[in-house]
Amino acid sequence: MSTLLPVRQQRESTMLMSTAFDEQASEYDAWFEKHPDLYLAELEAIRSFIPVNGSGIEIGVGAGRFAAPLGIPIGVDPAPRMADLARHRGVEVVPGMAEDLPFADCSFDFAIMVTVVCFLDDVGLAFREACRILKPNGTLVIGFIDQESELGYYYSQKKEQSRFYRDATFYSVSELVGLLTNAGFLDFAYRQTLFPEETTNLTVKEGYGSGGFVVIQAIKIKGGKHA
Repeated sequence: MSTLLPVRQQRESTMLMSTAFDEQASEYDAWFEKHPDLYLAELEAIRSFIPVNGSGIEIGVGAGRFAAPLGIPIGVDPAPRMADLARHRGVEVVPGMAEDLPFADCSFDFAIMVTVVCFLDDVGLAFREACRILKPNGTLVIGFIDQESELGYYYSQKKEQSRFYRDATFYSVSELVGLLTNAGFLDFAYRQTLFPEETTNLTVKEGYGSGGFVVIQAIKIKGGKHA
């Protein structure tokens, strides 16, 4: 691809390091089949912020469960087996890490990150990288488990029992907004879903504070910060 930076390809061996998600790719992917209501609610919450036009990318594309149905043609991920699942769903996957994206400045109109921030070593750097590869006034959409929600509390208490969330760090909305602001984003909007009182017919609502899964839409400041 023309947007790839050759110098960053030298770091491919680091980006392809084995992870729990890579080792258990099929098991992780099967979660979406076992919990269709939760998956579809999260998908709808993300979809509500996707721009109608423009080129998009998913950072931390995983198995392609969000990029594929949202029509996002390209993703980046460090886990080869997860990337293979995404490719089978028609998504082009470039090896890479959120903190060191292998794309040129101003390459995309929008980017999404779904349940990714809790696994990153440096969330602030990842946001600055997302800002760098977005065009002026580009959109970043982040879906995550809100640390201050009932679901976030549950995951925090039980994460030692999970092979996927054992090393996760959960964040509140205010913490992520602060990091996004420092990275060069503004004009925040919010959606939430996975409410504790709902077990079927899950809804998506504006705002945050009740739903376990929160989506933040942020707009890159024109001529905003780079990493």
